[in-house]
Amino acid sequence: MRRLSLVIVFGTLLALADRLEDTFYIPLDHPAIQYALPPQDPVARLQKRLETGAGKLEFAPNGWGYLPAVLKQLDINIDSQILVFSKTSIQTSRISPRTPRAIYFNDDVAVGFVQNGDVLEISSLDPKQGVLLYSLDTAKSDRPEFTRRDDCLRCHQGAQTLGVPGILVSSLHPRTGDAREAHGSAFLTDHRSAFNERWGGWYVTGTHGAQYHLGNNVGLVDPVQPGGPAREGTQNVTSLAELFNTSKYLAPTSDIVALMTIEHQTRMTNLITRIGWDTRIAQHDGKMDDAARNGLYSEIEEMVDYMLFAGEPALRDPVAGVSTFTKTFAARGPRDRQGRSLRDFDLQKRLFRYPLSYMIYSAAFDGMPDVARDRVYHRLYDVLTGKDRSEKFAHLSADDRSAMLEILRQTKPKLPNYFTAAAPR
Repeated sequence: MRRLSLVIVFGTLLALADRLEDTFYIPLDHPAIQYALPPQDPVARLQKRLETGAGKLEFAPNGWGYLPAVLKQLDINIDSQILVFSKTSIQTSRISPRTPRAIYFNDDVAVGFVQNGDVLEISSLDPKQGVLLYSLDTAKSDRPEFTRRDDCLRCHQGAQTLGVPGILVSSLHPRTGDAREAHGSAFLTDHRSAFNERWGGWYVTGTHGAQYHLGNNVGLVDPVQPGGPAREGTQNVTSLAELFNTSKYLAPTSDIVALMTIEHQTRMTNLITRIGWDTRIAQHDGKMDDAARNGLYSEIEEMVDYMLFAGEPALRDPVAGVSTFTKTFAARGPRDRQGRSLRDFDLQKRLFRYPLSYMIYSAAFDGMPDVARDRVYHRLYDVLTGKDRSEKFAHLSADDRSAMLEILRQTKPKLPNYFTAAAPR
């Protein structure tokens, strides 16, 4: 299945390449991985509830079928909806600017919905096995069942996913008009991407001042030969009603803040999975010598940089969504005694008020091998206490570091003991 869940271009330490993206494939059947073993991800747990009768999926009218029930059972808010009209799904023939694909997500699961589609497309994060892919037939059934779709890994595992089963967000870039350029191109995007490179092939609702992006350009429907770089009427869009029938969707929006959030989350998820896999393989194969450990530490350094939003371009103007996503995402907490949370948005100069990834609370992060997770904690502690003041962390003020350390100490269970020391100012 092509790019099932998000748009998304959806031995031993052979994985320790110079760049994580240089590894195309890590064996799924390695004894330390065993990707085919019964999983413990949210969709697998829901399937068990369905089988035992502890859970039930109601079938909704208006063409939505099982979608509302699936979102409710998986605790996914409707206001997370983002809409993509590039043809990057197995259900290509049903996707167009007038019938975009909707994606709904939380920290662990993403659900894709296509009007009159054959299946719901789902990715789900297992604490050890990483991203698992599923489909659910949209036809009404006495026994609806989620089906593993490992066949989708031909697009969901590769260099673009850091060699592990993963998820990504891509942006279609239009032709520039340069005679030397034959086609437009698709680029992967995350929180490090320039604002003006994002969201080609997506609808985007929200305001962002004079900054411009590639969203809402309905000429971008063909990833091989996309249309021109038209921008008129595509920026600071707050309603999509004139572009297609929004009543066919659970929400009328494709929120800009939700898009920015999922861009961060996808690579963070892949990094957690990749480092967990590399560590488990090295431990199983007895390869944790000094050279291998240094290679692993290099990978962890890349993850820590990303967790702390190193390289995030500053916003030139404030960003605001038009749905309730900004409020409901932050409301999931957890919060310290001062009411602060790593899920609090900034949206004036950067994405988050406290730029340390909320994915540190995920079961996948906690599921990393101890040696890898402990190294992450050590490096975070070095940065947050000010011991590491290297240039790449210059975006973090002393107040930022102190606040994030305090938030972690009060909200993150099972921190190492040294985190209990008073944070220096």
